Amino acid sequence: METKTIVKQKTGMYENVMKQFNHAADVMGLNEGIRKILSATNNEIVVHFPVKLDNGKIEVFTGYRVQHNNALGPYKGGLRFHPTVDIDAARALAIWMTWKSALAGLPYGGGKGGIQIDPKNYSQAELERITRRFTYALGDNIGPDLDIPAPDVNTNSQIMAWIADTYVSTKSPANRHNNLHVVTGKPVGSGGLEGRDRATGFGVVATIKAWAQLKNKNLKGKKFIVQGFGNVGYWAAHFMAKEGAILIGVQDASGTMINNNGIDPEALNDYCQKNKGAIAGFPNVELIEAETFFGIDCDIIIPAALGNQITLKNANDIKAELIAEGANGPTDVAAEAILLEKGINIIPDILCNSGGVTGSYYEWLQNKRSENWKIEDVLILLEDKITVAFNKTLKTAEQYKTDWRTSAYIVALQRLEQTYIERGVFP
Repeated sequence: METKTIVKQKTGMYENVMKQFNHAADVMGLNEGIRKILSATNNEIVVHFPVKLDNGKIEVFTGYRVQHNNALGPYKGGLRFHPTVDIDAARALAIWMTWKSALAGLPYGGGKGGIQIDPKNYSQAELERITRRFTYALGDNIGPDLDIPAPDVNTNSQIMAWIADTYVSTKSPANRHNNLHVVTGKPVGSGGLEGRDRATGFGVVATIKAWAQLKNKNLKGKKFIVQGFGNVGYWAAHFMAKEGAILIGVQDASGTMINNNGIDPEALNDYCQKNKGAIAGFPNVELIEAETFFGIDCDIIIPAALGNQITLKNANDIKAELIAEGANGPTDVAAEAILLEKGINIIPDILCNSGGVTGSYYEWLQNKRSENWKIEDVLILLEDKITVAFNKTLKTAEQYKTDWRTSAYIVALQRLEQTYIERGVFP
């Protein structure tokens, strides 16, 4: 059976994040002046830069970096290489990062950006030149105490290493090692944090475990499906399998598969490593139409791909009792209303996938202190921070008699509101 790819919606995320923000602000009675400040982004940077390709031709690329708010600390957020990257997407993702960092109790604000390309169309050497030229074009708009990028969709530790090397190469040799934490998610040999690669997926499962404990459920034998089998999707599946849960469905841009007897996450990951990251062609599974994926009969759904994947078109098909948002903005506002009406629990993205930025915080801290931390210690710290944020979200939901997404927003907004009230507004 021929399968269709995931729908790559380019618009709608910014509208979603603002609707969610305004709803939470209404529920909590956010100070009007602070509401105006948080409704706007601080800086929006668009750069156009030329790169010579392997064939000798020149191509001009467009890159973005949006810095939403830095009241709590430096801007922090990923860089993605994807055709859907534009100023609206970067704006929405930067705003989400502000809420995510505030909710997690981190000393960060929100930033996001990337380049509007499909990296599959470029060689490794071309991607290096594109990355380095983009870094140079951003110049002093990023920095270890100003704005700290990290990996996101289609970017990885290698790309972070290129960014770090390019950035420090523009600084005095005496300050080279003082600037390595301009990015996080670096390879361990380049100052990266051991275990940072699995931080987001681990955090997703930490929130699912907290949910299971709340509901007096055991994850052993629970069936789950994952959309997107990149870094977040794989590690979430890996840690879910460790808890005894069974992966029965996976979808990525190359296809949609199901096996009710279970899919081995390790075998699938090994296959993807040899197949340019795609799940297509993996043996012993049934191929199904992409549109039916979210309707698979399972207990838990982990959307870990792009935004706006759960919509009015498929919300009514969902049979799961929990959606754990590994991706940013996978559920649109209209779909969420249907899901809540059906009694489906949603662990919102700013809580569920906050393991990534929390792991980045520990890498940043490790670099600042010139230390090397062990993965076992890092994962303990991660789970503790995420569990604290989960419990705050539950408590606030009870206080305001609202859903978990709105309560997570309120926790974040209360922290920002307190900061502005205490400091005042310059001048």
